Parts: sequence; structure tokens; C-alpha cells
Amino acid sequence: MSNILEVKNVLKQYGDFVALNEVSLTVPKGSIYGLLGPNGAGKTSLIRIINQITLPDGGEVIFDGEKLQPKHVQYIGYLPEERGLYKSMKVGEQCLYLVQMKGLSKAEAKKQLNYWFDRFEIQGWWDKKIEELSKGMAQKIQFVVCVLHKPKLLIFDEPFSGFDPVNASLIKDEILELRKQGSTIIFSTHRMESVEELCDDIALIHKSNKLIEGKLDDVKRQYRTNSFEVGIISDNVEGLMFDITQKYTVAQTNFKSLNDEIKLEIQLGNATPNELLHLLTQRGQVTHFLEKIPSVNDIFIKTVTQ
Repeated sequence: MSNILEVKNVLKQYGDFVALNEVSLTVPKGSIYGLLGPNGAGKTSLIRIINQITLPDGGEVIFDGEKLQPKHVQYIGYLPEERGLYKSMKVGEQCLYLVQMKGLSKAEAKKQLNYWFDRFEIQGWWDKKIEELSKGMAQKIQFVVCVLHKPKLLIFDEPFSGFDPVNASLIKDEILELRKQGSTIIFSTHRMESVEELCDDIALIHKSNKLIEGKLDDVKRQYRTNSFEVGIISDNVEGLMFDITQKYTVAQTNFKSLNDEIKLEIQLGNATPNELLHLLTQRGQVTHFLEKIPSVNDIFIKTVTQ
């Protein structure tokens, strides 16, 4: 089985409101899978169904080749955006309680907690109450509880929320290490730069419907606009611009006074890159010539606003 999770035509309604409109997704094993969408798109409803917090009104979810069942809870780790720790309980006591709910014995839970507390250098937090911790500190505790039982599937909803840049980098490295060790990760976030950096596959849900799914590189290729960023130094700028605009659309122009370089963003239409490059070399010294690949942020905005 090459997929850890298959969501098949899942429907979820709350009264007359359709939160998920027969959504289908496929999450490959060993991937970091970006689940994207604006607020209210249906992402949280889907995550709650995968975690069996709520049930779908139609369709089914397949987990590691089997229809999703209560027994699969122990193979899933979930870090929600809204944290769910008991503020008045001590950190160590609460961690032991939550981890044992995932099927670990008390002895094994304590062993694993000691490992993670050492790894995160938080040994002194064991007897602190959650209410004594900052948001970022509490986030670290919940991250540990989420991953400690080594689940097959990890679901992180805005995992960097509340972290300073140093600790956000620490958590990013841990996520990559968990993937390296064999976990599959569903990663829901509004931070598109994190998606670019971490994700292998993405899906975008908007207004309860899946609009995009696939390998990140493939999706970006699908949204190419055949545009190129060009740098050129020319003795005849007026003639250069006349020749270019006769055949191509110039989306952006920037003149640099330092070395008289012109930077252009040119849309080729049906022409080939070689045709444009030939024209440019006839008119000046080409300093750079690079295809403009859309970012995930560009794709997100274009998709949800069109």
C-alpha cells in the first residue's frame, strides 16, 4: 500500500451548511502533505473526521489499507491549532496521562518523555503547571505529546503558531526528522513559505471543495504562465523595447542606474524561450534569463480569488 490515507467522496454537513462537498484526497506514505485553504474552507472539518472526533455524512476514509476504525487512533498524532492542555495540571503528570491514552505503558511513556524533555532541553518543566508556561512553551509540550508514541500519521495544524524564529526552526527540523524516520505528515498552515520549504504534496480546499491536489512541483508547473525574468544591458534601450513589445507582453520593467541594466518580466505567449533569447542577444548583453515559476502563495491567491 503506497498511501497512508485515502479520503473518498467525503461529505460533511452542519444543518444546511455543507462543510465538505464530496472531497477526495490521497496522502502518500512518507510524504509531508500540505493541506491548504482559507479560513472556513473545510480543512478543520476534514481533520476532525480523520481523527474520528466527528463522523462524515457520506463517503469513507481509508487508513493504511483499512476503513478508518477506532483502533487507528493510536497510529495518529494530532497537534490542533487550538491547544487542549489542562492548565492546572503539572506538565509531567499531564504528559504521562495523555501518552498512556495512546497505548504506551507508564514505564515506556516516562522513558520516551525523558528522551524528548532532554532533546528539547525542558527537563526543568516537569513539575510546572501548564498555566505557568508561555504559549510557545506549552506548544512544545503538546508537540511532544503528539509525536511521542511514534504514530504512522501526524497531523499538524499551524504547528509554528506561538513560536519565536529559533523554536520554529527547531520544530521544522523535528518535522523533517520524523518524516525521515518513516512518519507521514499532514501539515495545515497559512504560512506559504513553510509549504514551499517542507511539503512534497499539496491540496487546496476552498468553499468545501477540493480545487488542487498533487506533487508540489507538478502543481507549480501546471500554473506556469510562460513568463521570464530577464536582465539586459543595451546601448539602444528604445530600440530594444520597441522590438520586444512588438511580439511580447512586458509585465514589469525596472531600470538600474548602477550599470544601466534593465530588468524585465516578459510573457512569451506562444513563442519559445529560444526566440526571445535570440532577440535579446541581438540587442544587448543578457545578464540573466530565468523562467518565473509561481510560488505557492501566488497559486493560492489566484485559485481562491478567481
